[in-house]
Amino acid sequence: MEHVEYITTVGMDEKTVDDYLRRGNHGVLALADGDDGYAVPLSYHYDGQRLLLRVSTHDDESEKQHYLATTDTATFVCFAAADDESWSIHVRGPVEEWRDTVDETTLNEWFPPFRLFDESVEDVAFTLYELDMETVVGRRTAD
Repeated sequence: MEHVEYITTVGMDEKTVDDYLRRGNHGVLALADGDDGYAVPLSYHYDGQRLLLRVSTHDDESEKQHYLATTDTATFVCFAAADDESWSIHVRGPVEEWRDTVDETTLNEWFPPFRLFDESVEDVAFTLYELDMETVVGRRTAD
């Protein structure tokens, strides 16, 4: 395709991936149940050691809960794209509920404000999940 415009990208080294993950706070978590895929946008917190995902729950029968339970290896993608710069990071590994307790002040420090969609504040609860960062690959626009 000779008339299609292209932008060259390059791989990121470990330090660059770490820097981008620390700057971001949103991405998309891809889950599966057999041949059936499910993806959900989520906020995340990365502290250099672990990637925590804030998952809202309304009840124990939610789609998110179902797919979290049936997925062996999840993929989390965070990215940004603009005319002159773009980057993406794919993190793959198992997702498990994070068992440590976090107070509301810490949640507010770690995550951006939660966006409500047709639900009341009283109906929303949060569960933190940790994505075991078995594979991490980053790409960015070449200089």
